[in-house]
Amino acid sequence: MQTIDLRIDAGWIVPVEPHGTLPGHAIIVDGGRILAVVPTRAADLAYVARTRVALPGHALVPGLVNAHTHAAMTLFRGIADDIPLQAWLDDHIWPREAQFMGPEFVYDGTRLAAAEMLKGGVTCFNDMYFYPDAAARASLEVGIRAMLGIVLLDFPTPYASDADAYLQSGLAVRDAHKHAPTLCFALAPHAPYTVGNAAWEKVVMYARQLDLPIHTHLAETAFEVAQSREQHGGTPLARLHALGATGPGFIGVHAVHLDAADMDLLARHGGHVVHCPISNMKLGSGIAPVAALQARGVNVALGTDGAASNNRLDILGEMRMASLLAKVGSGDPAVLPAQQALEMATLGGARALGLERIVGSLVPGKAADIVAVDLSAGELLPCYDPVSHLVHVAGREHVTDVWVGGERVVADRVLTRIDAAALTARAHSWQERLK
Repeated sequence: MQTIDLRIDAGWIVPVEPHGTLPGHAIIVDGGRILAVVPTRAADLAYVARTRVALPGHALVPGLVNAHTHAAMTLFRGIADDIPLQAWLDDHIWPREAQFMGPEFVYDGTRLAAAEMLKGGVTCFNDMYFYPDAAARASLEVGIRAMLGIVLLDFPTPYASDADAYLQSGLAVRDAHKHAPTLCFALAPHAPYTVGNAAWEKVVMYARQLDLPIHTHLAETAFEVAQSREQHGGTPLARLHALGATGPGFIGVHAVHLDAADMDLLARHGGHVVHCPISNMKLGSGIAPVAALQARGVNVALGTDGAASNNRLDILGEMRMASLLAKVGSGDPAVLPAQQALEMATLGGARALGLERIVGSLVPGKAADIVAVDLSAGELLPCYDPVSHLVHVAGREHVTDVWVGGERVVADRVLTRIDAAALTARAHSWQERLK
């Protein structure tokens, strides 16, 4: 018999690849990676585990991927609700950032966000915010996997004075952390309307030279698209394509107001879309054409956006909302079924970030990023289809245990790496300063 690090037995395993569920199976983990997914009887005969966890009422799923957020903005949660996007930015968010943003803000805000995400089953997030070194330190401390954005704007902030300064600062952080196994980086120009052509050309150059993804807001509002047509003679995506930004490493966030030509362009060039349904509803931006994108073969992932405009970092909640919005938007109840919504939250997110060989499904060889969801609670019974339950019934409060790279970072709903009371105290301290 083979001695291994970890064995997890569960009522169901939902591997995502292939579709469906595996009742009465165990996941075998060694060296931080999935070694096998086998029936419990086969596990009894073949493996001796140093640690064994039995969860008979649970479903094991791949770690969820939050493919777009602004983690540190968790400290702005609820500070400016029920306001249109541009006024929300101009009158509330950007002025506070100018006053309070710095490494300490980003470190504390990212730790708070990472703790929330891990307890909700999110094991990997794609961040777009300033001071990525502080976000890197926070992510490593909490034990979450992260893609950190090298943010770029055409106007100064406390973080950087111009486009070149944003790029150089971010690239220096990438160089400092390039050997961290749970961190990776993307170029993250904020949006077409905040970054001019000259800066976009530099982004494209670095993306090609360093093989980095490009992560940007795209066609979030009808106003943004109308402004682009007036100023540039085409849609935001058409402009970025002309500048060379599109391709398999392109991640367009929101994509609410794409036209048919935009969707065809993304499909033709292998771009990805991150759907943020709850943020889009809260800001009144509209409903992204998810069914039309998927019908063209475009990979669609899920994101929360920042907690300042959501106000939760809850991918289980986004799954359910994405499925329901697609149905009401198309008038077809068969659109975006549960299995497809789960894939968007796991393997779809991994594909968007270029991490599909590492995470996104429970298959041998991938990192052991695993989430246990308790489906035995009375409010979830009866359970006929665990996949349907994961999307339409269970919530983040039913997540009990989380592993990242085989390390148990949430055990029976408790974070194992950080002092929750100290984190709460820091959040209250920031609340007093920000309000």
